[in-house]
Amino acid sequence: MRITAINDIIVPIRSEIRNAYISFAEMTASAVAIHSDVVRNGKPVVGYGFNSNGRYAQSGILRDRMIPRLKNARPEALLNEAGDNFDPTRAWQVMMTNEKPGGHGERSVAVGTLDMALWDLVAKIEDKPLCRLLADRYRSGKADAEAYVYAAGGYYYPGKEITGLVEEMRGYLDLGYSTVKIKIGGASLADDLKRIEAVLNLIGPDKQLAVDANGRFGLRAALDYAEALNAYPLKWYEEPCDPLDFEILKEVAAVSTNPVATGENLFSLPDSLNLIRYGGLVRERDFLQMDPALSYGLVEYLRILEMLKEHDWSARRCIPHGGHQMALHVAAGLGLHGNESYPGVFQPFGGFADDTPIQNGKVRLPDAPGIGIECKKNLYAIFREL
Repeated sequence: MRITAINDIIVPIRSEIRNAYISFAEMTASAVAIHSDVVRNGKPVVGYGFNSNGRYAQSGILRDRMIPRLKNARPEALLNEAGDNFDPTRAWQVMMTNEKPGGHGERSVAVGTLDMALWDLVAKIEDKPLCRLLADRYRSGKADAEAYVYAAGGYYYPGKEITGLVEEMRGYLDLGYSTVKIKIGGASLADDLKRIEAVLNLIGPDKQLAVDANGRFGLRAALDYAEALNAYPLKWYEEPCDPLDFEILKEVAAVSTNPVATGENLFSLPDSLNLIRYGGLVRERDFLQMDPALSYGLVEYLRILEMLKEHDWSARRCIPHGGHQMALHVAAGLGLHGNESYPGVFQPFGGFADDTPIQNGKVRLPDAPGIGIECKKNLYAIFREL
């Protein structure tokens, strides 16, 4: 059993939108395919992976370091002890050979991209959906049949005023979502409050709104927003400050009566541990958004979950960033709070299988082996090229 080829491409996911910090006008992503000599239904099994939005394609790190290490490894170095499947943990160790600790900004994304493809490959070889494989291995076989998802959007579009924002949110509600998220911090506080009030008026008391500042604020602005947002019943106030400024985060968490959410830009176990130690978050109230596809993959994410357990945090407080099928399987298989969704942006990577509608804010997982990329037509078209 061995890897026969690894291919990667750069995929543009450009969009004329912005959050409080960046524009997505030049955004790209990496997509990879790991080919094996294992045959199922008359065809070699191939695992597919990609990186979550917000981080650019990782072609340099992939092609110069990570892919060559996997291709040059002894075949048995990538297998489990039984020798009947690949082992993502051993593959992770191969990819991280001669890599110093620290510096988790971009290398972690490259590893996470390949890690996704490896888990897709492993689940396909076992002929199981990834959520079922994860539940069998790590949760005594108990997988959630469906997962809570929320619709992330509400970006700042050029020329798109509050009327356009409300129409966008109405579209998500019509799709079956019960929670929506919009951006803040890219306008004045007064204007952002108008946006919030307009959406709250639309969704009514039986639905929820989350807001996301994308790490934009310093201390004073972060606190000003927290105090102003306390007047509204929000699902959460997300990333009020730089992801690594735990001192500001601690002050915000102390002032906010709304839940605080953060973690999507923390890409390692050590950074996640420091968040828990020093961020001032409340384990019964707040949410953790670490993204397996950006943070060295599911191998590292499992370590993060174990660390959280040791600090008395429930996995149900975790709701990964990413908005794609990999995070959805992780959420259902490992019993997380739920998963982000991008029904309107970052296509073809955002969203889930074509035949799995959102109902009452939840989505069922497909029965297809692996992640189910083949069940999303516009996404599978990318991987057919690989």
